[in-house]
Amino acid sequence: MNQRFYSLDVFRGATVCLMILVNNPGSWDHIYPPLDHAKWHGLTPTDLVFPFFLFAVGNALAFVMPRLEAGGPSLFWKKVLTRSLLIFTIGLFLTWWPFFKWVKEDIVVKPWAYLDEKGMPQGVRILGVLARIAICYLVASVLIYYCKLRGAFLIGLLILLLYWVLCLALGDSADPYSMSGWFGNKVDKAVLGLAHMYKGEGIPFDPEGIMSTLPAIVQVIFGYMAGDYIQKKGKTPEMLNGLFVAGVAMILTGFCWDMLFPINKKIWTSSYTVYTSGMAMITIATMIYFIEFKQVKGGLARFFDVFGKNALFVFALSSFLPKGLSLIRIDKEANPWNFLYVKLFQHLPGDPRTGSLLFALCVIAFMWAICYWMDKKKIYIKV
Repeated sequence: MNQRFYSLDVFRGATVCLMILVNNPGSWDHIYPPLDHAKWHGLTPTDLVFPFFLFAVGNALAFVMPRLEAGGPSLFWKKVLTRSLLIFTIGLFLTWWPFFKWVKEDIVVKPWAYLDEKGMPQGVRILGVLARIAICYLVASVLIYYCKLRGAFLIGLLILLLYWVLCLALGDSADPYSMSGWFGNKVDKAVLGLAHMYKGEGIPFDPEGIMSTLPAIVQVIFGYMAGDYIQKKGKTPEMLNGLFVAGVAMILTGFCWDMLFPINKKIWTSSYTVYTSGMAMITIATMIYFIEFKQVKGGLARFFDVFGKNALFVFALSSFLPKGLSLIRIDKEANPWNFLYVKLFQHLPGDPRTGSLLFALCVIAFMWAICYWMDKKKIYIKV
């Protein structure tokens, strides 16, 4: 039964909208706690955004896979490899962009790798959000295509259990789930090199590293399962009840697993994968109930739907513009991107987090206007 689910478009659009919101505060020093990531174990609403997007990737794949299967292996590999390489390349481009940087009063080329003044290797980060999306999409697609749904599900469970075992066996015995004790750091240093790892945590540590991508792949598989179930059951109470029950079961499983393997976004623990997948199922089921069953399609749904129609494009644009415009200095603090925050919002009386949030909301409004115009012109950039 191939029915159109407007609610799934809204879910994807809302997820992208929130990704842009939390990635573009006026100042990283002034963020309300719900809009910031958990320091380590645990999670905030912000920690739901990325796994929700991966879940949405799997969800959308369920509606595309029948066409890929009908076209045979050649079509499958052409479509999946092209899309994966394109997303990965865009991600790498954005981490290197704008290829130049300010060093005191001079603009210099941003090299692929170099040593800083302290002798620490620096360079272009290889992995990131888009790179993880590309890898997870590729691996999950291959598993689902060749192993079918049941096989991919069983392999997904094995991956989650194997990742747990690896964390315990190869991590620091004193605290295998700490930032410095997590085994994935050794893998990233050996494969990526220190120069190409993220260093925003105070030590070389990549939150989108190689090993933590393993459980993230399962997030896409879970999203595919939900999409396949929705598609086969159609707009029926049975489908809705099944989603709610499965979502609650996964939330409880993730919560119980948290007692042994802490929920942690930065090393993407298996408990985090299961818990957030359950949250995504509950969220989608709620949207389906109101949008598909009760026909509540107000302005908020239409607002998010616009983002969903050019999801990856607008997410990439929200990174491309601030990085590029940061090269154009208006004065010592302001550039064309942060001008509104520097000159207005940061000077508002009261809590400085309010001005930072207002700037992020302005970014959302600006990005929405671009998406709205593209939608009106029927311009849809499929990545």
